[in-house]
Amino acid sequence: MRITLLTHERELHRKTNTGALALAQCGNLVERVVWARREPDPALVTSIEAGEAVLVYPAADSAPARLEDFSHVILIDATWQEARKIYNRSPYLQGSPQVAIESDAASSYRLRRNQPDGGLCTAECVIEILRRHGEDTAADRLEAAFTQFNQAPHSQA
Repeated sequence: MRITLLTHERELHRKTNTGALALAQCGNLVERVVWARREPDPALVTSIEAGEAVLVYPAADSAPARLEDFSHVILIDATWQEARKIYNRSPYLQGSPQVAIESDAASSYRLRRNQPDGGLCTAECVIEILRRHGEDTAADRLEAAFTQFNQAPHSQA
């Protein structure tokens, strides 16, 4: 099981970035690749082309996939607006199998504005992915850290 956070460069400096929390709490299960429009990460493209990876993205025109069928999961780590830009400007992502994560509970993330209904932040998505792959210890550790992080004072981004 491997989760790749395809991170917009602006996220690297945001205090409200929950992707950094997932990286810190989940050891070797989560890795970060900084998105580069003109130079996509070769290993990421190869994994997609080989059918090994699934993208977590709620694209309406994508063929649905089952998250549990893939050991490599790609998650765009950015604001919702930046995530759309990354997806729209990355043809290799558009051709990948895709899955939307639906949760019974609403997002508890309150540190950013303009969150769409039903949308989860990066840490919440990682927790859900870990649970669906039987990585409950890592999911519990990240969930506890996220709860504490979400209650701490941060400036909104």
